[in-house]
Amino acid sequence: MASSLERRKRQERIRRKRKKRMIFMIVEIIILCTLSLVAFGMNKMGKLNRLDIDPTVTNKDLNLEDYTNIALFGLDAREGEESGVRSDSIIVASIDNKNKTIRLASVYRDTFLMQKDGTYFKANNAYAAGGPEEAVEMLNKNLDLNITEYASVNFKALADVVNLVGGIKIDLTLEEIGHLNNYSVETSKVTGLSYDPLPPEAGTYNLDGVQAVSYARIRYTAGGDFKRAERQRIVLSKIAEKVKKAGIFKLNKIIDKVLPEVTTSFNMSEILKMADYMISYDMGDNQGFPKEVATPDSIPGYKGSFAVPVNLEYNVKELHKFLFPDEAYTPSETVVSISNEIAYLTDIYVDEEEFTEDTQQEDTQQEDTQQENAQESTEDNEDLETGE
Repeated sequence: MASSLERRKRQERIRRKRKKRMIFMIVEIIILCTLSLVAFGMNKMGKLNRLDIDPTVTNKDLNLEDYTNIALFGLDAREGEESGVRSDSIIVASIDNKNKTIRLASVYRDTFLMQKDGTYFKANNAYAAGGPEEAVEMLNKNLDLNITEYASVNFKALADVVNLVGGIKIDLTLEEIGHLNNYSVETSKVTGLSYDPLPPEAGTYNLDGVQAVSYARIRYTAGGDFKRAERQRIVLSKIAEKVKKAGIFKLNKIIDKVLPEVTTSFNMSEILKMADYMISYDMGDNQGFPKEVATPDSIPGYKGSFAVPVNLEYNVKELHKFLFPDEAYTPSETVVSISNEIAYLTDIYVDEEEFTEDTQQEDTQQEDTQQENAQESTEDNEDLETGE
């Protein structure tokens, strides 16, 4: 009896020791995991070039709870250049959190818009004058937006991303191939990356980093800068498609490589959230701004070439319709005033009735299409019910 009691006591002591060891082991694992996460975060933060902005100009009347809007700037910066650099590419990315869709709108860099000091000049001048904060304010003021976040990248960052996703497939004309090969010489020098010239034959090619960046820089074909902005949107869309297929581990590798080449207002947790969007959201349509644009030979009192919005108010309406299709929008007094001033300074006016008629026709066409789709859906359902 005593022996049995001692045996039970001994087994109980063993169980207690095992339980304590298990608890200690679990605690140690938790501590190790926590330290690993901290080290991971510190490693990422050490690579992040973060620059906060506090834009004083935003459209606070916009009710865009379902949208996240970001300004993306592509910089044509050479080694050693840090200030006074104009934004070669200006893109508004609108993330539709409700429908899980990302839409891109390029603002043509030569667009004649109001600057911070009230004067008018090219849209890309704002970044050179006051960095990302002034550039974001310029977009908010002229386009009635509420952007507070941005990301700026250089040629090297874009080229590295393309290489890390294994290149992007793009259809090229013979003319584009000639310009792409010419641009690749300089792009290779700026990025320090190698490339192989493409053969003089139109077709579909898997472009590497240098080639993709050079493709996005082409402006000497029909369409000029407007076509170049379209090429830039194509490159971003193609990259997003490849990233979506690559998965989180590849995306982590991309973040590690590219972060040192990016300047942004996002913190690390927000960047990881953006990465999740890239994987789980679909790329929607993309378009350029202004939708209706004029390229006059000259503007009185100004030197250089400009892309003039033909009725800025109308163009901003169309932009909001594209970026935020589910939201009602009325142009602010600021946009109406800027629109009138642009018309006065450039002497480029438009018949309001013509725009009204065009808009009404577009709305009617959209309603007709929706009704046709609804009718087709009803007929399909009826066919299913009757077994036809």
